[in-house]
This record gives sequence, structure tokens and C-alpha cells, in this order.
Amino acid sequence: MDRRTYIGLILISLAMVIVLLWSGNSQKKNATARAEYEQKIDSARNAAQDINEEATVVITAAQQDSLSPLFPAMNGTENVTILDNGLVKIGISSKGAAPCFAQLSGYNDQQGRSVTLFNQNEISLNFKIDGKNQNIQSRNLYFETIDNGSNSVTMRLNTNGYGHLDFIYTLLPESYMLNLDIKSTGMENFFSSNLKTLAVDWIQNLRQQEKGFEFEQRYTTLTYKRADKMKAKVLNVAPASAKSRKASNKTIEEPLDWVAYKNQFFSCIMIASDTYAQNAELSGISYLKGQGYMKKLMAKTNVSFDPEGSNPTQFQFYIGPNDYRILKQNSKLSNSDHKIRLNRVIDLGWPIVREINRYLIIPLFNLLSKWNLNMGLVILLMTLIVKALVFPAQVKSYMSSAKMRALKPYIDEVNAKYPKPEDAMKKQQETMAVYSKYGVSPMGGCLPSLVQMPVWMAFFFFVPNAIELRQQSFLWATDLTGFDDLISWSTNIPLIGNHLSIFCLLFCLTNIINTIYSMQQQQMAPGQEESMKMMKWMMYIMPVIFFFSFNNYSSGLCYYYFISGLVGIITMIWLRRSTDDKAILAKLEADYEASRNDPSKRKTGGSSMMARLEALQKEQERLQKQQKR
Repeated sequence: MDRRTYIGLILISLAMVIVLLWSGNSQKKNATARAEYEQKIDSARNAAQDINEEATVVITAAQQDSLSPLFPAMNGTENVTILDNGLVKIGISSKGAAPCFAQLSGYNDQQGRSVTLFNQNEISLNFKIDGKNQNIQSRNLYFETIDNGSNSVTMRLNTNGYGHLDFIYTLLPESYMLNLDIKSTGMENFFSSNLKTLAVDWIQNLRQQEKGFEFEQRYTTLTYKRADKMKAKVLNVAPASAKSRKASNKTIEEPLDWVAYKNQFFSCIMIASDTYAQNAELSGISYLKGQGYMKKLMAKTNVSFDPEGSNPTQFQFYIGPNDYRILKQNSKLSNSDHKIRLNRVIDLGWPIVREINRYLIIPLFNLLSKWNLNMGLVILLMTLIVKALVFPAQVKSYMSSAKMRALKPYIDEVNAKYPKPEDAMKKQQETMAVYSKYGVSPMGGCLPSLVQMPVWMAFFFFVPNAIELRQQSFLWATDLTGFDDLISWSTNIPLIGNHLSIFCLLFCLTNIINTIYSMQQQQMAPGQEESMKMMKWMMYIMPVIFFFSFNNYSSGLCYYYFISGLVGIITMIWLRRSTDDKAILAKLEADYEASRNDPSKRKTGGSSMMARLEALQKEQERLQKQQKR
């Protein structure tokens, strides 16, 4: 590797650090103040009670009047109807006619039980419809359970002579989609003739499902997708401070396809099927470690409503895993005539990185996963295959460095010719002339290195979102989506925590070895000694930054970077031993002689860059002479 390769690697590292700083700033906490704050919390149950407190509305004396249109629904007995299709089990409560329980089959929590996404104390889903004399707030009313089938149920809101309102739930077979139709019958006198919309208030506490709190909270988001956009957006929820919880708010005036409450590996997504959600008010609050919850998310929105009941208001809810293939399959079950793209709830990175994940990393991972191998071996094979794909770029980068190294005798002659500092400009010009003479560009190794950066970043986004790696063990790591803590202790150490990730240490170690070996191989151009010293220190400091940043990250991600770095070192050693600088120089001399005799064979690679560099140097020399005059 030469300095151009390092430019590419530094750009990769800087991009990585930017991502880490951006995502990691939200995780910093004051340990002492946090301990004092957590002592005031009796239990995680107190956090869930926030839902009930916000969901409680006092019924006034006027509402208790037996002549009130909603009097039949003001009192009753709550019962829960369970819908179960073998993949997901959802409870629908007769009080509020809303989901109050969701459990997934085939996925276990940290205690080995089926994953529960929410229970009655952790969710509030309220439908509000304005009436002429009295407004409907579904969460305060009791519905009658009718037409209870194996995968469907109708919850009916009876009135005092004003018709009824039906909430019809249907759990689609072999899917994670729950359909909801809201239809009024005979309620023309209850609603105003100009009523066009109903409002939805959705509040939910998202449970901690994984081992690493900081890492999971980073991937717990309120995500939404605008109807006219392909990409989903995320509400940036402010981190919880040690003394208070500050809510983050945002109003979206544009229509939305869906709003998602997303954990790292599971999501609850509300889809406005027959129309778009309008004027959504989104907000969220982060919890502190130890409360049992990641974030409290809230959404208020409006959708169309037909008071005459001719066109039922349709919703769909996706309650299931963040599996890219499953999300794509369930998107096809949408009742709407537009593409809802539920798979966009998974953040696969920036545009070019996302496309690499979609068309290279994910298909390759799915192919290798079919072989029923250990997931650690799958990551190993993926690393080797991806390394093979970028190998030509690595060879090109190395050969550019090797050519510069082969020309070192000529560069040494130029350095000896201009030993004085005031002749630095002339020395650079003659150096560039030597490179141009033999068709070598100092920037020749930069672009091939940059080609590898999107792949490096693609894994950074893919591995933490791959639910297939969840609770999969490899070597000493018990869960490839969480940190490996074979070495751990009880006391929390700033910047490190209470554990030491071995895969993270190996990853950082290979970075250091790679840096040392590459620095020994590189050839510096004249006048770049000082800048290369700074670059050298940066390359040595970078693994230290990686250690403090990745110690809490996915062990599968650190394992990939370790294997990738190890393969890179082996490849570099092999290339160095398989190339002969004298043979390369002889080839450059032969090519130069051939181009002298036949101008059509003259190499033009990097000529435009060399011409610009030479022109820039001449202009600098002209300005220096002008200043002396």
C-alpha cells in the first residue's frame, strides 16, 4: 500500500468516525447522576403506567346521563379476544376495541420465552371521532364482541338510538398483517354531515428486547415514510438526561404511507390503507438504562372517514420482525394501490451503500444462509467472497504503489539534485516529470481504495439489522448481534463499560498491524514527509478510536472487520512477495522506450491529473517569483 491507499482508508475511517459520533452522542450519560436518578424509580412498571395516565379521561356527569348517545358503551366488562395465525398472537380488547397484546412465535426474548412486543399497560391506541353532541374516544368506551372467528373479530360500539360503529379486525393467514376496517351504520344523525376525518392517537412504550441497552436504543426509532418518497425518515429522539426526559417533536404536513415504532429487530407499523395519514404529530422520549424500556413513542394523525358508512376507513398493522424478506412479502398484502415498501423501515445506509446491501450483501447472505451453516461461518464466507470481488481494485492500488517504489532510484537522484529548501518547487516539478515519463500517477491508488469504502460501510449497516444473526452464537460470542462479554466485571468504566469485547480487540489489533506493515511499504513523494507524519499518527490513533466506539457494538460486525483486516494483511504480504521492484522498473523502462518509438503506445493513465499538478506547480512558482520581485 502507498499513501494514496491510505487516503482512501482515512476517508473510510473518517466516514466511520462521523457515523459513530453521530450515533454515539445520544448514548453518553453521567454515571453518578444517573445512579441518583434511577434510585427514584421504583420499577420499570412505573414507566408503563405513563400510558395509562395519558389514556385516562374523566367521564363528566353529562356523559353519565342515561340519555347520552354513548351511554350503552360507558360501562361494561373488559374481555380480550385472541387472534392467532401461528406466526403472531394478537389480543383485541373490548375496552377501546384496540390491540392490547402482541406475541411472536419463533422468536425468543433473553429469558427464552416468546417475544412479547407489548401488553395492555404499554400501549394506547385511541380513535377519536367528532359527533354533533358528543365525541367518540374509543379507549374510554366498551364495545360488544360479535362475529368472533378464528382469525377475525368484530367489536361493535352501540349507541342510544344512533346506530352503531364497527371495528372489524382480521389477522391475515401466514403473515404479520392485521387489517382493521372502521364502519358506521345508521349514524347519520350522530355525526355532522361535513365530517370528513377521524383522529388516531397512538402511544407505546417499546420494551428492551436485547442484551445491550445502548446498542439497541440506538436502533430503536420512530420511522415514517412520506407517500411521495421512496426512502423512510427517522424522528431524532433526544437522549434521556440524568435529571429529566426531554421529548422530541415533529409535525409532518405531507401525507404519510405509514408510521413505525421500531425496535432493533421488531416493529409495530400503522398503515393508512385506503388513504394517507395527514398532519401527523410525532414525538418520542428516551428512557434510561434499567427501566426496561427503550423509548416512549407517540403519534397523532388524521385519516378520512365516511360518516354514512359507504366507504369504511381501512388500517393495516404490521406487527412482526424486521426481516427484509418478510417485510417485502407483507408489503404485497397492502390494501392500498400504491407501494408502501415496509422494508424501508430497515436502515441499510446511504443511497450507494443501501444499493450494495440490497443487490449484493443481502442476496449473498440469503444464499449462504440456505446451507444451514453456523452464522459465524456465513460471515466468514461472505468476507472471503466480498474480498475476492474487490481484489482487482486492491491489486491496482498496490501496483500503483509498487511502481512508485520501483522509481525510487530516480526520485532519490532528484532529491540529491535539489537539497536546498528553496528548491522545493523545482524538486516537485522534476519528480512529477519522472512519474509522467513512465506513466505513473501518484493518485493511481486512491480511486481503487475508495471503491472498497461503500462495501466496508455496507456491512456496518447490514450486520446490526440482520435478525438472522440474533441470538446466534459463534466461538465465545453468545449473540452475534450484541457485544461479546466473555471478559466482564461489575463496575462501569467510562468509555468502556463493564466488559471487554474480544472481537473488538482483534479488529483493532489487525488495524494496527495493517498500519505498521503498510507504512513500511509506502513510498513518499518529495515534500510530503511532514504531512505523512501527521497521517501516520492518525492511522495509529484510529484503532484506539475504534476500540472505544466498537466495544459495545455487534460482535458479528467486529468479527467481520477482524476477518476483513486479517485477509487484507495476508493479501498485502502475498502481493509484496510476488512482485519484484527490479522487474517492475524494467517493465516501465521497456514501456517508455516503446512509447518513444511509437507515440500511439504512450500511456495516458493519470496524464490529466499529472498535467493539472504540473500546471499548479508552475503557477505557484510564477507567483513566488512575482512576490520576490
